[in-house]
Amino acid sequence: MRVLVQRSGKSSVTIDNKINGKIDSGLVLLVGFTEGDNHENIEYLAKKVVNLRIFPDENDVMNKSILDYGGDILSISQFTLYADTKKGNRPSYIQALGGEKATKLYDEFNEELRKYVKVETGIFGADMIVNIENIGPTTILLER
Repeated sequence: MRVLVQRSGKSSVTIDNKINGKIDSGLVLLVGFTEGDNHENIEYLAKKVVNLRIFPDENDVMNKSILDYGGDILSISQFTLYADTKKGNRPSYIQALGGEKATKLYDEFNEELRKYVKVETGIFGADMIVNIENIGPTTILLER
């Protein structure tokens, strides 16, 4: 499981010309799954995301988590996090988990995050337009 975490201002996801999810500040997560991912991985990475200290404290040092700082999460499914270009310029996505298994894991991950903060989402497998206002820019890759 891979989660690309971005500290964010206003961000949104649009599907079929309709905003499906938006946040004013917090974190944007791009989330991908692979074979073997399970509830343990989901629970571990959800806790890691909400406790990741990438928000500024009173001294402008990245020392606060979203739990300390406030804000919401915009979670986007992103199978391309498992792109492999070792054999050329056309990425292979053979390592990316798709279909019903990945949808179930994505939903479970978002429910785990909702135990801590408000979560907006895209729709798994949809063609989405994602607008991300990356603050910092701060981008962290988490993997389990």
